[in-house]
Order: sequence, then C-alpha cells, then structure tokens
Amino acid sequence: METSLFDYDLPRERIAQQPAAERDASRLLVVHRKDRTIEHRHFSDLIDYVRPSDQLFRNAARVLPARIFACRPTGGRVECLLLRPDSSQAETNCEDWWCLLKPGRKLPVGSTFALEGAFSATVAEKNEQAEYRVRFELPQGASVARIAESLGKMPLPPYIEREREDNRDRADKDRYQTIYAHSEKAVAAAAPTAGLHFTEALTRRIEATGAIFHDLTLHVGMGTFKPLDEGSVENHEIHREIYEIPVDAQRALRQAPEANQRRICVGTTSVRTVEDYLRKTDRIHDSGFMDEAGLFLYPPATFSGVDALITNFHMPKSTLLCLVSAFLSPGNTDGIDWLKSIYAEAIRMEYRFLSYGDAMLIL
Repeated sequence: METSLFDYDLPRERIAQQPAAERDASRLLVVHRKDRTIEHRHFSDLIDYVRPSDQLFRNAARVLPARIFACRPTGGRVECLLLRPDSSQAETNCEDWWCLLKPGRKLPVGSTFALEGAFSATVAEKNEQAEYRVRFELPQGASVARIAESLGKMPLPPYIEREREDNRDRADKDRYQTIYAHSEKAVAAAAPTAGLHFTEALTRRIEATGAIFHDLTLHVGMGTFKPLDEGSVENHEIHREIYEIPVDAQRALRQAPEANQRRICVGTTSVRTVEDYLRKTDRIHDSGFMDEAGLFLYPPATFSGVDALITNFHMPKSTLLCLVSAFLSPGNTDGIDWLKSIYAEAIRMEYRFLSYGDAMLIL
C-alpha cells in the first residue's frame, strides 16, 4: 500500500495557529459509520451523543514545557528541547536527558551551554536520530523537570508558525494542556490534542449521564509528527511510546459490555494504548500494566477495544491519518477514500485543522 494514498491537499490557512476562544467552542464533525452520514456541530454538543453506559478512555499525560533557552560560552543562543530522561548515567546533582538541540552543528559532543543560576550542561552523546544526550549539572535540590516547569516554553508543533509573544506563551501553558492532565505525569512531548476541547463543565455533564471516564497514560513522543516514509506503508518504521494502564481502566476494557455500552477513546493516543494492551495480554494486572507501544494501525486493521473515537484533523501522510482511516472502516481499505472525502468537506466548511483545530466524533 503506497503512502501516497494518505496524502491530501491541506491549505495553509486551515491550520489553526491558536485555539478557539473557549475549549468546547471548537466545531465538531460527527461521522455516523452505520449510514455514512455526517453532521456539523460544536464540541459542547458532545453531550447529545453520550449514552449512560459509555466508558470513555482518555490520555492524562501532562505536557512538559520542554523548550529551554540557554547560551554557549561564546554568547550564542541555544534552544534545548527535552525529550526524555536517561537516569542510567545520572550522578549526584546531575541529570541526563535526551534532547534536540539548535544549532546542533555548533554543539558537538563535549560542548557546553548554560543558563545562569539554573544549570550548566555538557553534550555527552549524539545518536543516529540526531538526538543528544545532555548532562545537566544542577544546584542542590533542583531538577530539570522543575526548571522546565518554571522557565520552559511549551513544545508547540512546527506547523504552528507565529511570532513569540510573552502573553501567548503564557496562554499556551494553559491551552496546550488538557484540563485532566495529571501533575505527576509530565511525560508528553506533545499534547493529546483531542482532549484539549473538554471543559470542567462539559465533563461534569457527561458524568451526570452515568458515563464514566478512565485515565490512562501514553508518553507522547516527537515521533508522532514523523511523516510516513516514501514507498509502502507496510515498510514504515513506527515510533515507540511507553504507556500505563491502571487497574480500573483494564477492568473496564475487559468487562462484558452491557446493552448499548460503548468504549469511546479520546484521541489516537488512547486508541494506540488500548489496542496495544489488548494485543499483548489477556488478563488484568493488579499493579497496573506498563509497556511500550510499537503498534502501527492502518487499513485494513481491526479494533478490539474501541467502539467510537474523538479525534482532531490530522496532517497529510501521517500515521495518525492511517489510524483514523482504518477506524472508519475496520477490516477494509475503503476508509482511506472516505476519510479524504470527509476532510475535503471539512476544508470546504472551513474547519480548523491539527493540534489547535476542531474535532471529529466517529460513531
């Protein structure tokens, strides 16, 4: 299957550069798979589609404000994007992290940079993916994560192109984060964006129907932005991401469904977590289940634990587009053309695409 099948023309003006004024004021394109119809609604209308027996699974990972700015000894500026910690090399008052660095060509192994009063850092290693292992020397009692929370900027996707503004940066720390992100789960390099549309009020209204939310965690990595390799979809090397599923979510996934009960995933990260888990184990793990997802879902994939999906509009030639195409028509490949037809209608109707854009509900 050629990757070109998952390409489409996305006008630049349809890429949302900032979120809607209110989270649930985003638009919602509702897809009814049974009769192949669509509706144009707003996200606040999600309550109209929820059943009392529904189980909703959402990714509660928190986005770390991972873009840190520092200086080289020459005075040159360094942008350091934290990816993941590497504690295997840590020493007292030191932490090792894998990072992306700009300008990488001026930061070979052994070079240094620093932020006065916060840390000094040494480039210790560079891997084949052009990621750098950086050793941070810290003041007593400090940590890289706390420095990021205090001084870092949110790692907005590269397609959000706008001039830096201090007030916008502050707003991003709120709006590029779900309202239910767990403070102790600051493990995401990108937001699970389907969840950005939920408000406290809408969540309470959904829970009042009898529907139940279940939190799980997928450590969203930068690989989520990697486009499909040229050639065949089957040969694309999918990125890997750690996930955690607590006991209550495992039970909800494995219990015999009641009449009309649906398992609704909020976002593709939740789908990836649920489907990887169900493929790897056939029991409930009392201490929680943790593993690494290397699952690549594309047509004609089938789904074991997802009956409905809330998702944003995705980039051309992305693995996320493959997943949504498969979910539209499980076990078949006709979801590819159908999704492109739906996207063409969304573009015509001036929906906003990608991370800060509008949403779809696939029933």
